[in-house]
Amino acid sequence: MTIGLVLSGGGARGAAHIGAIKALEEFNIFPTHISGTSSGAIVGALYAAGVSWSEMLSFFKTISIFQTNRYAYNKPGFINSDNFYDDLKKYLPKDNFQDLKKTLFITAANVIDGTLKIFSEGQLIKPIIASASFPGVFTPTEINGEYYIDGGTLNNFPVEPLKNNCDKIIGIYVNPLKKINIKDLKHSYSVVQRAYKIKVASESMLKFLDCDLVIYPEELVKYGTFDMNNIDAIFDLGYTTTKKILQENKNI
Repeated sequence: MTIGLVLSGGGARGAAHIGAIKALEEFNIFPTHISGTSSGAIVGALYAAGVSWSEMLSFFKTISIFQTNRYAYNKPGFINSDNFYDDLKKYLPKDNFQDLKKTLFITAANVIDGTLKIFSEGQLIKPIIASASFPGVFTPTEINGEYYIDGGTLNNFPVEPLKNNCDKIIGIYVNPLKKINIKDLKHSYSVVQRAYKIKVASESMLKFLDCDLVIYPEELVKYGTFDMNNIDAIFDLGYTTTKKILQENKNI
């Protein structure tokens, strides 16, 4: 049986994917195909390469995003995305989709023409970096003359590559929409930001119907996109939520 695993974006909340993977393995569920975007692309690529959940968790806990040597100069972004290449190369030494142990799809958004790109062959690390390049914070990533940013910009729950390739699909969504009060919308930009978040959440949740099982740790609303100080708590939420859902759906 082929089992697909969809991993959404969510920044630091992507650590919940790692906890979910640990729980899936404890229930003898081992996905054969993975589709991920943003932080889900990072976890998906590491998992597809055979990196254990404990090593992935260590990666998330030790990677320092805002080191001064990562700052971008004369580029559109605060952090130079290219500076993360060596961090990933330690775990992905062959830098090629064909050397992975599982079939992997990574999505990124072409910042010039506005199209979605699905990477599944050739060089691996640059597409991962591109997919996780949060717009406005990280610089766009150049691949074969094209420039890409965070895949979640256009598709934060990329189930599409798995629909015709897998017998069962499990989705993990780690970017829940936080409940707010009208008083929280104090400025025009906060309304625009809220509208964007509503759009992303709505489009993603509609695709839950394409999955046989969805893991959606709603308590992740307590944590922010760059909340790197709570990786353990985020990981635990992914683990406990997934374990509870699997216990309730043993027929999966």
